[in-house]
Amino acid sequence: MIRISKLTPALAAAAIGVLVMAPGAVAAQPAPQDLNPPPPDFYTCKPLGAGTICTASLHEEKVSEPQQELVCGTGADAFVIHDTGLIDERLTRRYDADGNLTKRSIFERWTEAYWSNPLSGKTVPYTQTGTITTVLTVPGDFSSAVETSVGSNVYFDPATHQKVLTTAGRVVFGADGLVSESGQQPFIDAFEHGDLSVFDAVCAALA
Repeated sequence: MIRISKLTPALAAAAIGVLVMAPGAVAAQPAPQDLNPPPPDFYTCKPLGAGTICTASLHEEKVSEPQQELVCGTGADAFVIHDTGLIDERLTRRYDADGNLTKRSIFERWTEAYWSNPLSGKTVPYTQTGTITTVLTVPGDFSSAVETSVGSNVYFDPATHQKVLTTAGRVVFGADGLVSESGQQPFIDAFEHGDLSVFDAVCAALA
């Protein structure tokens, strides 16, 4: 689980208000199936200014899902970390007047979350909140996407009540990969820079 997140701007009150214009001055809003790309069925869409906004809320439960990229130990003592938690998400998509997607955001909050060792039964609880925002520099074209994640993700050893892993800050990815990072980013250190030692304290707590 490599999730880092970020907050999106609030909608301006003027954009939500009723616009009074001469008949025929405003083009018909695209139907959801005409949007590019069309939003999944669980979104609700409505006109916003000259474009369209689509929103959704999701609740998901993960139960002991193996994280194949997170392996602790070696030989007979090796184990794959499993992930459990409840995830609540608020999703937003914004489309321009031509019906092309310009921006997508996901705000998420994890509760009752923990990593576990299925061999020992030990757990490391964690908290996580954040937002992932994707801006399409060419509307409707995901190959032009720039994804920014901000948020925090903190893991605790229940035996010592000490933090064993912390993610906090901002990460930006473009079409060619990592663009920039700031703050504490152990997942970037591990999977972009090859420093898997960032998980040593977690592995020790779960061993």
